[in-house]
Amino acid sequence: MKYAPLIAIALVSLPAMLAQSPKDGSAKAPVAKEKQATRDHKPVIRPTIPLADRHEPGKVFVEYADRLEKPLGSEAQILIGNVQFRKGDMFMYCDSARFYEENSSLEAFKNVRMEQGDTLFVYGDELYYDGMTELAELRAYPGKDVRLINRDVTLTTPVFFYDMPQDVGYYMVGGTLDDRTNKLRSQQGFYYPATKDAFFYLNVELTGPEENDTLKMYTDSLTYNTETGMAQLMCETLIVSNDGNITSTSGFYDTRTGIADLYERSTVRTNRGNTLTGDTLFYDRDEGFGEAFGNMVLTDSARQSSLLGDYGYYDEFRDSAFVTGNALAMEYSKKDTLYLHGDTITAYLKYFTNDSLQSDSTKITNAYHRVRYFRNDIQGLCDSMSMVERDSILYMYYNPIVWYGDKQVVGNVIWVHMNDSACDWARLPEMGLMSQHIGEDCYNQLSATDMTVWMADSTIERLYAEGNVQTIMFPMENDSTYNKFSFTESSYMDAYFEEGDIRRLTMWPETTGKVTPLYLAKRNSYYLPKFRWYGPLRPMSPAEVFDYPDEMADLAKQNILGRMSKDALTMRGQATGKPAPKLPVSGMPNIPPQAVPSAPADSAAMANDSIPADSIAPIPADSIAPLITDSIAPGTFAMPDSTALPDSVGIPAPVELPDSLSMPVTDMPDASADPLPADNPEDAPTGGAPDDEPIIKEEEEENE
Repeated sequence: MKYAPLIAIALVSLPAMLAQSPKDGSAKAPVAKEKQATRDHKPVIRPTIPLADRHEPGKVFVEYADRLEKPLGSEAQILIGNVQFRKGDMFMYCDSARFYEENSSLEAFKNVRMEQGDTLFVYGDELYYDGMTELAELRAYPGKDVRLINRDVTLTTPVFFYDMPQDVGYYMVGGTLDDRTNKLRSQQGFYYPATKDAFFYLNVELTGPEENDTLKMYTDSLTYNTETGMAQLMCETLIVSNDGNITSTSGFYDTRTGIADLYERSTVRTNRGNTLTGDTLFYDRDEGFGEAFGNMVLTDSARQSSLLGDYGYYDEFRDSAFVTGNALAMEYSKKDTLYLHGDTITAYLKYFTNDSLQSDSTKITNAYHRVRYFRNDIQGLCDSMSMVERDSILYMYYNPIVWYGDKQVVGNVIWVHMNDSACDWARLPEMGLMSQHIGEDCYNQLSATDMTVWMADSTIERLYAEGNVQTIMFPMENDSTYNKFSFTESSYMDAYFEEGDIRRLTMWPETTGKVTPLYLAKRNSYYLPKFRWYGPLRPMSPAEVFDYPDEMADLAKQNILGRMSKDALTMRGQATGKPAPKLPVSGMPNIPPQAVPSAPADSAAMANDSIPADSIAPIPADSIAPLITDSIAPGTFAMPDSTALPDSVGIPAPVELPDSLSMPVTDMPDASADPLPADNPEDAPTGGAPDDEPIIKEEEEENE
């Protein structure tokens, strides 16, 4: 080994060398060691945390990374492993990132997370942050979503944008927002974490958080507050629930309480088939209560009717309604619509105990003050009106007047029985006057204390009158002229009609009358004492039901027929030998509607103790004229719903009724009482009729 002597020399001389002091001082030896260590190890770059203000506007700071690299020629820093950035109070985390320190922009990848305090968290797979606009864009890998969580609010979308200066997050490619109350989906959405306000656009759908929740809302623009659950409607919106639905273009809907304040013409539809519309609506879904302000329309599809007015409300659970201010009720179950106006119209359910001692109810509709109505076939007016659904009777109070065709009916009270929206009988229990205009100043007239009319298809079939029956009739001559009139008085009258013409008529127990040529009569003798033609008050179109002529105001101040007192009714009943029985409020007269004969004259007797049809003999035209004697003034008679009888037809002779067939009077119901029917047939008055046939036969023999 040729190097062995050298190694031995070095080992011998090494202690001496170490013992010598350096010529340039003792500090040179450590420096040499440090230089040697530097030559033996590669340099390592470790990020340092500057002491700058972390809230410097627009500045992003790198807080931590396992490794940082900066490739030559690149402006981006490469951060790998547990990367953490900070901008103000917002922290951003990821697995790796590119950071551009000059403009504070960055690109982050995998396990991206943004946190602000302990309330706001955003999760995604990629983050692109523009330091100039301070806008963050988070993306999710296919099949996944970016998630924003703000306490109990979760927003999910494939692509999410967060504008840090405005503190608003939004999406443009479809997303969903969930809170503890609702779930909202839309094509575009904006969410402000600080105020909890959210704005949704395009195909917006709000539903309950569970699949079986019934609330659903569909619109194209909606504002929603996640803290209050209040939704603000901004365009046409449909709100659906198990109670019905709402349509509106503007307003507020509390999704937690079901209370809505709606504007710009909104509509509520209930499951009963009713709709409530108004310029402004208040609606409580849980209570089933809706209130409308301005141009209210309440429709009932089941009853095919509507209520309109300036203000009103509807209680769905109590099935009651109220409307006032140009109030109008419309009933269109038939081909012609009925228009009814009053200052106030109400409808409600009345609960009672029926004959079987079971709870029952009926719908009652009332119209108060200045009531006027129009339908093509019938028109009328009164001060107040009430309709009871259970007995299908319409009650008209305080100077009611009804017109149909060329006829007018006036009474203190009028009861009209409706059958499938058509009148099948009517009664005037407190004085009545029926008139028919036949030309110029000529009117056929009939007045009585109590009158009942049965009708079919707006055509009169039978008329029964009792108590001070008076008639004035203008018979038409063969040349279609009028040259005389007749005046007739009796206590009772019963008449049957066929196609508007009298088929049979009887008046009893005593009948008086006379015929007066027109050229010998004074003009005021043309009329009964209470007669007045109210044609100027008649509404001639639907719009005229809102008119209030001065004559109608004057009419409201007077009692046009004179109301009979109960004492007078009692005295009238005593005149027949029987006390006046109390009539059920249902209004059925003592001759029931089913007694109207549809069979020939010899058909079976009518039910109960009403007048038997076969006891009223027909009155042939050729046998009436000879009956007129000096003791019975000659005259003729025609009903208001029929054409005038030929002048050869006279009045049958007075008929004396047997006691068992005398006609009792009926007591008048209190108009102020509740119009619910009593349904007590035992209280209904009974009646009978004379047996005319032998008397007429006897009169014919005398005439021969």
